[in-house]
Amino acid sequence: MDRSTSKILEEHRDLTRRYFLQLGAAGVASLAAFPLRTEGAEGERLLAEATAQLEYLTPEAKFGGGGRGNPPPNELTPEQRREIGLDRETWRLEVVADPGSDVQIQNPLSKELGTALTWADLMALAEKHAVRYMKAMTCLNVGEVFGMALWEGVPVREVIWKTRPVANLRRVWYHGYHNDPAKPGPGFRSSLSINRILEDPPDETPVILAYKMNGDWLTPKRGGPVRLVVPDGYGFKSIKWLQRMVLTNDPNPNDTYAGQNNDVDTAMKTFARFISAPKKLKAGQPAALTGVAQVGMSGLKDVQYCLNPVSQSASPDDPYLTKLDWQNARVLPPPEHWGGGLPDGRLPATPQRFDAQGRPATWPMRYAIAHWAALITAPTAGQYELCCRTVDANGIAQPLPRPLPKSGRNEIQRIQVTVEA
Repeated sequence: MDRSTSKILEEHRDLTRRYFLQLGAAGVASLAAFPLRTEGAEGERLLAEATAQLEYLTPEAKFGGGGRGNPPPNELTPEQRREIGLDRETWRLEVVADPGSDVQIQNPLSKELGTALTWADLMALAEKHAVRYMKAMTCLNVGEVFGMALWEGVPVREVIWKTRPVANLRRVWYHGYHNDPAKPGPGFRSSLSINRILEDPPDETPVILAYKMNGDWLTPKRGGPVRLVVPDGYGFKSIKWLQRMVLTNDPNPNDTYAGQNNDVDTAMKTFARFISAPKKLKAGQPAALTGVAQVGMSGLKDVQYCLNPVSQSASPDDPYLTKLDWQNARVLPPPEHWGGGLPDGRLPATPQRFDAQGRPATWPMRYAIAHWAALITAPTAGQYELCCRTVDANGIAQPLPRPLPKSGRNEIQRIQVTVEA
């Protein structure tokens, strides 16, 4: 088990019993009514115990993913962070023209000119333009969900318009604080097309300057006081400790990941992972599975699992395991209580993609997670392989349609299971 998976297991085992209890009898009935290959009170009890350990939003202390720098800013003292502009009183954001291009702006937000955006400026924008939305944070090269959060911030376009751009603006380069003497330069960087910042596709959420997570101010470890959050992107797009943005007519990305053989324009992929799965079973006795699905650009239709005898392993001409005996798991409904440290687990004023009653407009939500559950029974003793996968809203099974890892890890998870007589 890798470190990212263990973080998820720890998170869900701590607080999620409350989630299933809040489903009540109707939730138990909905699970029992779904075809999970094992019926009866014992199956319901196993599912109840397993799904009781699921919490939707990730508490800040259990969020995965680290910082960059030597040391990373979250390891500095409050006084040191204040000195380098990483507390709310001293934070400044520069938004300036690239001197190497012919971009034209009339009002650069510059520390030198005394016009850089301050915390007070950002809060003034928040009074009119603040948005909240759900987004999972995950790494392009890891293939595990680091955490699920409710983010709050101001759309970046509101700040871009303050610079009064005139002409020749095609891309925005941006980076956060950097303090690694061994790696001179601006440190970890990323970029976006100006069009992605200025306009959102239907039912999509904006790129934001985020200052809250799960209702609380961003902690230093999560990139506070202000970070970028790109809703459809992997974590390398959502730069922490944001301090500078450069407007340019250069169409090329300046992303750190561009130089590391990664696709810097990829959107998040849809994939499934186990949260709890047995390594040993008794033949003929049911066992519960739970898992998490990341819902990427293509949405989510189903989560599936299979328990396949090793002696009947997939053939070399079936690399994506399409010929296995896949069965549908149960994708759990939205929780009544969202967890994540929110008071009573209740959401603040209606986030984007929620209706007036505080319910998700669609479920599962793209660029978020969904939990799933299933019961398995192995008929005979032996060695088995347990797998899980998603089927996206277009009917395409993981890892297709984008199986290449440099645009995001989404390989099928495979676990070895021993079944005893």
